[in-house]
Order: sequence, then C-alpha cells, then structure tokens
Amino acid sequence: MSPRAALGDLEQAVMDHLWSAQEAAGPGWAGVSVREVHDVLGPRRDLAYTTLMTVLDRLAKKGLAERERDGRAWRYRAAASRDRLTAEALRTTLDPLAGDDRRAALLHFLDRSTPEELDDLRAALAELEQRRAERA
Repeated sequence: MSPRAALGDLEQAVMDHLWSAQEAAGPGWAGVSVREVHDVLGPRRDLAYTTLMTVLDRLAKKGLAERERDGRAWRYRAAASRDRLTAEALRTTLDPLAGDDRRAALLHFLDRSTPEELDDLRAALAELEQRRAERA
C-alpha cells in the first residue's frame, strides 16, 4: 500500500487542517507554520510542538505536504486536494487486483453503500461519460 494511502489519525487531522486552511484562504495561500498548526491542534489534542513538527516533516517526506522556507521556519500546505488523495488511495488499492478480483472488490464496496452514495456514483459516471464524449 502506498504511504500516501495510509494516514494515521494524527496525520489525517493535520491534513484536514491544511485542507481547511487552504480552502478558507483561497489561491495564493502561503501555507501554515508548525506554530500555527500547533496553535489549533495542540491544545485540542494535548500535543507538543515537536510532535506536530515531526508529523508535518513526515507528511512532506511522503509527498502529501509541500513545504517552503520562511526565514528559519517552514510553511506547509497540502500537496494535493482531498479529492485527489482519496482517488489515489482507491487507485492504489484497486491497481494490483486482476479483473475478477477487482470487480468483486468493487461489488463488496458498492454492496455496503448507502442509496445516497449510489446516487453520487451514478452522477459521477454520467459526468465522466459526458466529459469523454466531449473530448472524442
């Protein structure tokens, strides 16, 4: 499994913070420092500054976060959108499976889906077919 697909609980919380901050700030956002992440997540989860520094460093090494020097500190932002990371995790899981196994895995997944999720899937398939038809 790709390291990008396997996020721990704290890594997920940090990525959620990066995505939320990025969405709130919009284009041109310079990212957040470890201190800024710690100010939000540290008190809530009783985390040391150095713990968040380590998590952000690991996320950067995994390619999930990008960082840029800002004086003596680093500023971090998500390397990809939440949607793109989720799609990549699904692709990483499905790619090693051959035809029948892939179909069986998809059926198991879909069998546990809610009616709303199935509606979302149908809408996504219709949108995909429309995009492909426009490109052809």
